Amino acid sequence: QYMSGFGNEHVSEDPRCPGALPEGQNNPQVCPYGLYAEQLSGSAFTCPRPTNKRSWLYRILPSVCHKPFKPLEEGHLTHDWDEIEPDPNQLRWKPFEIPKAPQNKMDFVSGLHTLCGAGEPRGRNGIAVHIFVCNTSMIDRCLYNSDGDFLIVPQQGKLLITTEFGKMLVEPNEICVIQQGMRFSVEVFGETRGYILEVYGAHFELPDLGPIGANGLANPRDFLVPVAWYEDRQVPGGYTVISKYQGKLFAAQQDHSPYNVVAWHGNYTPYKYHLEKFMVINAVAFDHADPSIFTVLTAKTTRAGVALADFVIFPPRWGVANNTFRPPYYHRNCMSEFMGLIKGHYEAKEEGFQPGGGSLHSMMTPHGPDADCFEKASKAKLEPERVADGTMAFMFESSLSLAVTKWGLQTSNRLDKNYYKCWEPLKSHFNPKYK
Repeated sequence: QYMSGFGNEHVSEDPRCPGALPEGQNNPQVCPYGLYAEQLSGSAFTCPRPTNKRSWLYRILPSVCHKPFKPLEEGHLTHDWDEIEPDPNQLRWKPFEIPKAPQNKMDFVSGLHTLCGAGEPRGRNGIAVHIFVCNTSMIDRCLYNSDGDFLIVPQQGKLLITTEFGKMLVEPNEICVIQQGMRFSVEVFGETRGYILEVYGAHFELPDLGPIGANGLANPRDFLVPVAWYEDRQVPGGYTVISKYQGKLFAAQQDHSPYNVVAWHGNYTPYKYHLEKFMVINAVAFDHADPSIFTVLTAKTTRAGVALADFVIFPPRWGVANNTFRPPYYHRNCMSEFMGLIKGHYEAKEEGFQPGGGSLHSMMTPHGPDADCFEKASKAKLEPERVADGTMAFMFESSLSLAVTKWGLQTSNRLDKNYYKCWEPLKSHFNPKYK
């Protein structure tokens, strides 16, 4: 079950404990049912009201009840952007490999692999792109991110995500956001893979609509928030709480489940969204609109109109533009563009760009349709046509210059070293006598 609305002030209590939410105040001397009151702050106390994020949790034990944190092996999770020389080339990765369970059990945390990023979590400004591959559920352990927010894009396999606020089932073609500090565990049902956009120092919000008006793109009502659910469970063998802190992992032990929140209220929550709900805006006369019209969520910088990160999708839609080359145009961008594919075939590169893989076109590195796509689109009969049916591609776009990790360039062994060849067949059509 879910409640709807983006950034709403929600109120929820587990129906097993009616009246668990205190009335008229946040922090009574004695909470109903003998619960503890705990505030989770997602913004500075003094932020203006439109950007002030916090929730009050009423729990069986406060989250402070754990042993000291100790370093935990990070695996391929990193924010060291200097471990390998920069590479400005167009980069494309084949689908990232999922380990087979009997030989190599891997859950969501151990399956995190950092592909690229920029900035620094201690300075609260930056992003990272991670790939997750896993084949087993998190058992008696949870993760919370002290550095920033996770926008999770499952590509293969569904995720049952338990949070302090309740449970969310997130399937391919859906996304979810777990905001800074929220504890969560991921249950999977077989071989599972997906993408993560992590942002330090900003929260995701809906983009401004400007001349579009009040409606369109991702509508606030279509974002879903879990309802309160708790377990009062002792774990004598030890429950592991993992903190991602300053780019590294730390683990602490406690003897009970962290999902002991009986009731909560506030506007700082995890949430999910189905990409089929996106209301597409498109060019209906001529020329090609910029991909910013496909923005689902944005994390802003202090510069107007410049995003720390945008989450953009390319959903099924109609193409009707007259006298227009309809696929994406050739482009050099002052932003960095990482693209992934959830399902189907991306219109500009139908062969080499595969579900579960990705591409990175760095700042000012040229990119665009491959030769085959260009020739077909240049000769196509222009009539109304369905574009991207059965497909869902997405883009993480950032104003930061992204560095690729050693895992991304070497260790993963998934880099397509022949990517550049897709443009080699492009030929000159120049005719100086053209009239």
